[in-house]
Amino acid sequence: MKTIKDSVHDHIAVEGVAEDLLDTPAVQRLRRIKQLGTAELVYPSANHTRFEHSLGVYHLATRALDNLGIEGRQAERVRAAAILHDIGHSPFSHNIEGLVARRTGRMHDEVGDLLEHGEVARVLALHDIDPGRVAGLVAGEEELGQLVSGELDVDRMDYLLRDAHHTGVPYGTIDTGRFVRELRFVDGDLVLAEGNVQTAESLLLARGLMNPVVYNHHVARISKGMLRRATERLLEAGEATATEIRRMDDRDLTVALRKCEATAGFAEALDTRDLYKRAVWAELSDVSEDIVDADHEAIREFERDIADHAGVDTESVILDVPSRPKMRESTSRVVVNGEVRKLGSQSTLVKALRRTGREQWRMGVYAPDERTEEVGTAAENVLGLDLEALVVDVRQGINTTLDEF
Repeated sequence: MKTIKDSVHDHIAVEGVAEDLLDTPAVQRLRRIKQLGTAELVYPSANHTRFEHSLGVYHLATRALDNLGIEGRQAERVRAAAILHDIGHSPFSHNIEGLVARRTGRMHDEVGDLLEHGEVARVLALHDIDPGRVAGLVAGEEELGQLVSGELDVDRMDYLLRDAHHTGVPYGTIDTGRFVRELRFVDGDLVLAEGNVQTAESLLLARGLMNPVVYNHHVARISKGMLRRATERLLEAGEATATEIRRMDDRDLTVALRKCEATAGFAEALDTRDLYKRAVWAELSDVSEDIVDADHEAIREFERDIADHAGVDTESVILDVPSRPKMRESTSRVVVNGEVRKLGSQSTLVKALRRTGREQWRMGVYAPDERTEEVGTAAENVLGLDLEALVVDVRQGINTTLDEF
């Protein structure tokens, strides 16, 4: 058994299959992938990694399994899934995941191919654990897969708590001890026991508050957009394949971007925090559905049209269209008066947070600082926006020190 000191959960005891998996190259690679990608450009202390997050998920999964009375081979499979659940991440975590997935057909939780060979496969075989079953648990399959990937999963509990701790933002603080104690399986569904509506709401509220302040902070989104654009150019230049990028770490990708002539400018801008600025910052109600629901190719076409109208190079325009607001946590189940009910039907807070999510949604058009005016005007024409109203919205949204940073 190994005992590891963690900044969030204090001491974590790692044993069994998880201990043997810990030093495999696939898991150690996670030390070199930041949990929040480029968010450190907003919060300098947000340098925590997927490795420590995976340890936290393992720790909470172990506590949940103990409280549920699940032991033996079943429990070891879940522990293996917990420590391995993030090995499919591309560099900088979710920042370029969509770009890589479009070319490889694999999202970060599709790890079956990564468990079939090498040291991970050897360790799983030594413990007589089927890698296919572990991959299924990572993807949320089977009853116990809900512990690793579901509405009440321990993955979400750890990353909210850990991200809040390392950014210094207090909104993600949740009572993980109560969560793991109150988890139950009822008719195959993972639920919270009687008297825990507020416990479920706290998870929902934590995510709702962290979204605008951390995950969707405009500087994090701008730097993410620039990193995506640079990585796309790296692929187009033939300097790397999507499969190769998928297995890189943050350092590998950074070096590749610096060395490639087509991406060196973006790499330097990210290195020196010389970032694009907002030319447009538009609310959901101001954006037409064909833009909100546009696929990658349609967005690239919009970017080219905006650049043409503005008289700038295509690289000077980034159109950032988030997916429609979602609230997966609202479907989590709680026991109320002896019945299993979805949180959304039981909590008045859900409706308020859904509305807040829609109100906080923003589409961004980003450009170099000296070109924001012409790009903003062009975006108004191409996207059919009321630019004057949006400029007022942007100015009103940067009144605090945090937003200005």
